[in-house]
Parts: sequence; structure tokens; C-alpha cells
Amino acid sequence: MKLYAVIDTNVLVSALLRWDSVPGAVLEQALVGSIVPVLSDEIMDEYEEVLRRKKFPFQEQDILALTEGIRKRGVFLDPAKVEENLPDPKDVVFYAVTMEARKGDDAYLVTGNTKHFPLKPFVVTPREMLTILENGGKPLQLDESNY
Repeated sequence: MKLYAVIDTNVLVSALLRWDSVPGAVLEQALVGSIVPVLSDEIMDEYEEVLRRKKFPFQEQDILALTEGIRKRGVFLDPAKVEENLPDPKDVVFYAVTMEARKGDDAYLVTGNTKHFPLKPFVVTPREMLTILENGGKPLQLDESNY
């Protein structure tokens, strides 16, 4: 069973800062194939630009291993235009690619900043993504009280 997910950059940063964390576990699942990363060229550019910022202590070989692993295991989509206005314009591509992926499969947007996106059951935290994996891919039964 494979799940498709657009992984927000903040999840990658958190994972690289502390691999033995929930975001690290999500990223590990993306690298072993339980989660299929859904990507676009713009998302990959964002990953590489953010991970190379001087404020982060990441080694170049770790950045390359991560981005190449994601690229090799991911599927690339061209995002459709979305109507929603998001607080951060850089987040639009993540949401747009998720919406494009959802046209053919269940797909999730995994983020540590759920408040930056519309309140939708497919916008999940890293912990929620792991729970979905543990439940055999069954979506969480969420209502607005979970947010």
C-alpha cells in the first residue's frame, strides 16, 4: 500500500534537524516507498533553496542524499491553478500540486503549519500522516473539532 503526499519544506527541515522525530519518520517512509512524494520542479527548487540556507547546519551530502532520494521516488505533476488565497504565496505550489494529485488518487499535504492552508481533511500533520499509514491508508475521521 502506497500513499501519495506532498511534503511541505518545514517537514524536511524538521526531519534533518532531528531524524529521530515524527517528521523524520515521515521522511523515512517517503525514502523507503510507503509514501510516494508528489513533486513539481518548483517544489524541488524550494527544497534545495531552503535546505541550503546558512541558518541551517545541514551538510551538502545530506541535502543531496535527501533531495535525490525524494526525486528518485517521487512523481512529478504540473500544478493546476487554485482559487484559494493562502497566507504565504510560497505555499500555493504545495497546495496546487496536492489538488492536482487528488484528481487521480488520494493524496495528502503533510505540513507542520496546517494553519497556512485551508481546513481540509487531506491537509495533515506529520503525526496524522503516520497514523494514516498505521491504519493501512485509511483517512482519518476528522471533524473541525480536531483543528
